[in-house]
This record gives sequence, C-alpha cells and structure tokens, in this order.
Amino acid sequence: MLSVEELVDRLIDLAFAEDIGDGDHTTLCCIPEDAMGKSHLLIKENGILAGVEVAKEVFRRFDPTMQVEVLMCDGTRVKKGDIAMVVTGKVRSLLQTERLMLNIMQRMSGIATMTDRYVQRLEGTKTRVLDTRKTTPGLRMLEKQAVKIGGGCNHRIGLFDMILLKDNHIDFAGGIFNAIDRCHKYLEEKHLDLKIEIEVRSFDELQQVLDHGGVDRIMLDNFSVPDTKKAVDIIGGRFETESSGGITFETIRDYAEQGVDFISVGALTHSVKGLDMSFKAC
Repeated sequence: MLSVEELVDRLIDLAFAEDIGDGDHTTLCCIPEDAMGKSHLLIKENGILAGVEVAKEVFRRFDPTMQVEVLMCDGTRVKKGDIAMVVTGKVRSLLQTERLMLNIMQRMSGIATMTDRYVQRLEGTKTRVLDTRKTTPGLRMLEKQAVKIGGGCNHRIGLFDMILLKDNHIDFAGGIFNAIDRCHKYLEEKHLDLKIEIEVRSFDELQQVLDHGGVDRIMLDNFSVPDTKKAVDIIGGRFETESSGGITFETIRDYAEQGVDFISVGALTHSVKGLDMSFKAC
C-alpha cells in the first residue's frame, strides 16, 4: 500500500502533467529563462488556512531552487488581507506552479473552514464531527488532512482501515448476525485487527446488534432527533455511537445534544466552497 507521501507525490505529478502538458507556452514565450521574481499568497476571505505544507512540496518538486517563506502555518485563523507566504525564485517557476498551489490551498482551506464551523457548532457537547468517503477522487488524503486541520476527526481513510457493515452488506449477507459473524471469521483468518462499525436503520436492527454484540460502534442511520435520544439511552454506553444521514449545519447540534459520540457529515468534503486567495507578484 502506498504511503501518504507517495500518494501526494503522485497527485502532484499528475496535476502538473494535466496542466502543463508539453509546456506552458504563454510563460515560455514572454518570460526570459533567467528572470527572477517574488510572489506572495494573499488571503482574500476570512477562514482557516490549510495546505501550506503541501504547497511547499509543490514548489519543491517543480523547482528545488524556489525559496518559500511561510508567514502563517496550517490551522491559522486568517482574515482578508493577510499574507500567508512569500515565494522567491525563477519567474517561470512561479507562474507554472501558481494554479496548482492555489487549487490545493483553496480547496483544503475551504474544507478546514467548513469543518471549523461545524466544530464550533458542537462546542460544549461531547460529540465530534467526522468526515466520510465522499471525497474528490485522488484528493482524499488532502481533503481528510484539511478536516483534521479544521478540528474535525477522520472516520476511515478508505475501505482498508476499518470494517463498516452498511445496509447493503447486511442485506447481501443475510442479516445482522451473519454479517457480524462473517466479519469476525474473516478478520481471524486474515490476522487483521480492525475496528468494526455497523449501521442500523431501525430499533429492531439496533436490538439485534445489542443481542449479538461483537462490534465497536453503532451508526444510527437517518434516525430522528427523538429516536436518537431513545437509541442512545438503550445502548447505554456499551458501544460508541454515531449519527449519520441527512444531518445539516442547522440540525447537527440537536443531534449532538442527544449524547452521540460522533456525527458524520459528508458536506465537509463534497459540498464545500474554496477559500478565496491569490498568488501575486510583489
């Protein structure tokens, strides 16, 4: 399995390949090869900064001679007019790395800013906000990193680091008991140590899980706020609890106040607006 660093390196290489192709002809035709310059990253909207470390890697991989002065680190609460970094180097390099760096930083900062809003919304409760696998293909590692920078928690990175028995798994397996039993048999045969979460859609399914056991977390899928309270009381702290399905910024605190441990929010990554910023000559 590829490491996070290897995945990011592949992403950067692919992004340069699709953007530059056989050459940035606009830059090559009008900028001398030996021209040197400086650009700064200007923040144009209040939010949480994310992607600084990835941006440094973008510059390094394209042109190791570029010098990056970081003025604001990942996780900094920024405001319109702030200068987050200054980059010095060949003008051609500054121009050819500009869009990729901005695409990454705007996307990650937007996710971190959105996550921070949800985290603030839950302040005073024990509930933590989780991301999901509803991410941009190829960008998952960066988007989940941005969630953490914004104060949220990662659920699972992919299909490989946790067992999550959802409705389709349960139905195809022939029911909750079968799904859990097969899960344990598989983990034993493969010598794997993975946490097990199971989704329930009704109180009947919840009771089946409680009767059987063998899981670490129960996901309450599309439960109403009153039913969430009832379910949390029934579970009684025997398993971790997670609410999921149709929960919005307006309703998330209502769910948190029912005592669930986690609430997963797909909107953190699939419906986010990038944070406005620009990379300008200075």
